Amino acid sequence: MSEEGSLKRKFPWEDFHGPNLGYVMEQYDQYKIDPNSVDIELKEIFDTWGSPSIETNQMTVSADHDYISADKMTKIAEAVNLVTNIRRHGHLNASIYPFEDCSEKNEFLQLEEYNLTEEDLKDIPAHLLCKDAPEHVTNGLEAYQYLKDVYKRTIAFEFSHVHNYEEKTWLVKMVESGAIFKDLTDEKRKSILKRLTEVEGFEQFLHRTFVGQKRFSIEGLDMLVPILDELISSAVQSGTDTINIGMAHRGRLNVLAHVLGKPYEIIFSEFQHAPNKDLVPSEGSIGINYGWSGDVKYHLGANKQIKDENTVRAKVTLANNPSHLEFIDPIVEGYTRAAQEKRTEKGYPKQDESAAMAILIHGDAAFPGEGIVAETLNLNKLTGYQTGGTIHIIANNMIGFTTESRDSRSTKYASDIAKGYEIPIVHVNADDPEACLAAVYIAMEYRNKFKSDFLIDLIGYRRFGHNEMDEPSMTQPKLYEKVRKHPTVRALYGNKLVNEGIIKLEELDKINQEVQSTLEKAHQKVPDNRVAQVHEIKLPEFVNNGLPKLKTSVDKEQLLQLNEELVNWPENFKVFPKLKKILEKRGKALSEHGKVDWSLGEALAFASILEDGTPIRLTGQDSQRGTFAHRHIVLHDIESGENYSPLHRLSNAKASFAVHNSPLSEGSVLGFEYGYNVFAPETLVLWEAQFGDFANAAQVFFDQFIAAGRAKWGQKSGLVMLLPHGFEGQGPEHSSARLERYLQLSAEDSWQVANLTTAAQYFHILRRQADLLKREEVRPLVIMTPKSLLRNLHSVSDITELTEGEFKPVIEQPGLGKAPEKVKRLVLCSGKVSIDLVDKLNTLEGDTDWVHILRVEELYPFPKQIISSIIERLTSLEEIVWVQEEPQNMGAWLFMDPRLREIAPEGVPVRYIGRRRRQSPAEGDPNIHKKDQERIVTEALTQTVRDKSFVNSK
Repeated sequence: MSEEGSLKRKFPWEDFHGPNLGYVMEQYDQYKIDPNSVDIELKEIFDTWGSPSIETNQMTVSADHDYISADKMTKIAEAVNLVTNIRRHGHLNASIYPFEDCSEKNEFLQLEEYNLTEEDLKDIPAHLLCKDAPEHVTNGLEAYQYLKDVYKRTIAFEFSHVHNYEEKTWLVKMVESGAIFKDLTDEKRKSILKRLTEVEGFEQFLHRTFVGQKRFSIEGLDMLVPILDELISSAVQSGTDTINIGMAHRGRLNVLAHVLGKPYEIIFSEFQHAPNKDLVPSEGSIGINYGWSGDVKYHLGANKQIKDENTVRAKVTLANNPSHLEFIDPIVEGYTRAAQEKRTEKGYPKQDESAAMAILIHGDAAFPGEGIVAETLNLNKLTGYQTGGTIHIIANNMIGFTTESRDSRSTKYASDIAKGYEIPIVHVNADDPEACLAAVYIAMEYRNKFKSDFLIDLIGYRRFGHNEMDEPSMTQPKLYEKVRKHPTVRALYGNKLVNEGIIKLEELDKINQEVQSTLEKAHQKVPDNRVAQVHEIKLPEFVNNGLPKLKTSVDKEQLLQLNEELVNWPENFKVFPKLKKILEKRGKALSEHGKVDWSLGEALAFASILEDGTPIRLTGQDSQRGTFAHRHIVLHDIESGENYSPLHRLSNAKASFAVHNSPLSEGSVLGFEYGYNVFAPETLVLWEAQFGDFANAAQVFFDQFIAAGRAKWGQKSGLVMLLPHGFEGQGPEHSSARLERYLQLSAEDSWQVANLTTAAQYFHILRRQADLLKREEVRPLVIMTPKSLLRNLHSVSDITELTEGEFKPVIEQPGLGKAPEKVKRLVLCSGKVSIDLVDKLNTLEGDTDWVHILRVEELYPFPKQIISSIIERLTSLEEIVWVQEEPQNMGAWLFMDPRLREIAPEGVPVRYIGRRRRQSPAEGDPNIHKKDQERIVTEALTQTVRDKSFVNSK
């Protein structure tokens, strides 16, 4: 072997140069800290050859295979280190802040800091330091100067946290080759100027026409609208047919007007408190949703169709969003995943990531401040939630409400939280339109190539206060002195184009006049109806009509066939032996004894719903197995680790079935599933909390979206929420799903709230919900699901209850109430305590005709007529008792009390039996719990003398 060949074999670093060599050096530094933190192939090379700066007998080998001195190689290594730091830290010296005086900046990363001179750099080939530099860069000194210029412009880059070698190399090449700056035609630049004139003109028109009214102006971040224009145009040209946008209220009216095409006259009418739906264009290119109670104008969303002649090319949706800022993020991700999936065949849905794209616009204070952001970013690479790359934009006006950045975050940049998720970050000065378009270009190219998230930190300012009635100079006097003197981006860009001879001053004035004329004409169309017309809110008919009567039973032969397929798997598939016995026993229970436990009832419901052609999506922290090891809807081969779900192989299934174990997050996952359901309304979407009280962490979604979304925005949902609930002595954090909160939010048929006790009831309510998805009466469903009752014999149902029955809002206790004229006490209860009462009832001796028990399985809508009809039969009734295991200030009591008093016969008292009012939902000691539970059921089933103090007064 030749000497040169021997050196090639001996020194693997000779094939690394420029960014590649810099990358290897970075990895070696990481290797020294933790050898297992780098790629296994690099680790093996480091183990064998050590540092990338190899020295032997004062000789090293260069990329040109020439022998050079160790001193010169040290110079090369220092130069590589220098340019690596320019790439890594250049953003610190970039001109990304509109008010910053670039001339005052100190020189950054000096040669002497690296023991280098200009002559040293001249001796180094340019390609060793900057592989992608343009041809005019011929040596290391020119490469150094070129890179300093590249990384100190009005656009800055943070890519060093991206660990994937291919992605990082591609990103660096895009920047250093100059590829991100596309040549813009004069017409394109003029169109940008016109768009900025429309954006600014709209805000100024609102400011002088509707004095003092809130609008949360976009001014200072005007380039957000052209950025969105460019993102949408690029996506549509790539074949994307659905673009979903989420944003808070800052700049929302401008985005609605110019990106979504919401007519100016509609927006103006909302300012005059006289929304006129007749002003919406008749061709239906813009959709604006209204509920019956409505919302303020800067919370409303819209959708727009992008057409070529009569062909719809794409749909753009801006999601409705309350002032809980970032909570729209996972909802829009759910929209997007739903738009990417086809659900018409068995198995998992077929996903096409190019079919839809999400754009999330964040606030600079909210992005690091709201935990839901991190939860949502965590979804971006997870199998059940990824959407092929979201474009994130931080609308960075450097202030949150009245709080400056130094008080609102602990990081250098608002964007820093994205580094933990290896999301590339571009910071760009909002006063430089062409740099902003470069940011869009690299973002879209990256998403298309790598199917991953990208973040644009759009840095501008806020021209007015948090809203237009605020005076910001009270809290930021120096800042707002600069703001008042600072020209708008339209003025800056207009002057630039004039100076470059692309446009004349007269043309600038003409564009501005045309924009103002358009706004004036739109305003003239709005009726002069400045005084609000007060009227009663009119509820839709379905709110007052209740749920329709639906058939949910299934033929016995179909159930037996489904059950056979549910407990069947390929011969070579090795199921965990203990689980295999459980499943086989479950199969025999139905076929031989006609018995259905909770888990089988659910599986049969799912299977029959799939055969009906309704897709299903189920997610939660342990949903494949079930928190309580009861579901086992996905089986795992004990030898190969492969997965198998019988629900994917049903012979007659006509729709997809998706089940995913979620990350340890309630908020982002519930928001995602709500969004998925809204965008795929034909799909039965279920979210399951690991324990019901964990849903506390998602309360904003319940309050602002799920319960109220239809009343505010006309946004339908049939989402199902499964919340394990029941007091088994496991302490306060694993007992209560906080039933009281859902009942408090119950009004105007906001949703259904159920607390079920049998497999048949669960089977029927799921099938009813699947049928409701296709109907106007659809609404979300909240189910307090059981824990210990999952395996309780009292929850087992006979097959005839599935084949001949239906969902019952109220169940009368079997064996009681046979002599209605003898009943003196009517006990009403719900959920697990109902079964505790049954157990206690079975221990009683003597006559029990004096008591009757009703299980209220559906608490809302309150089954008033059913309970009233039962009460009418009880002619000797002396008292009505509500029994619950939750403390008196929790559970259903406060909801039930006024309703029971309303239907109680004259002179019949309504009283409560349960735990006293408490701070905590349950006791921490299982023995105390057991004692108190025994007291409750004993008191409920012990005949006592009537207490006159409880008489119901009408």
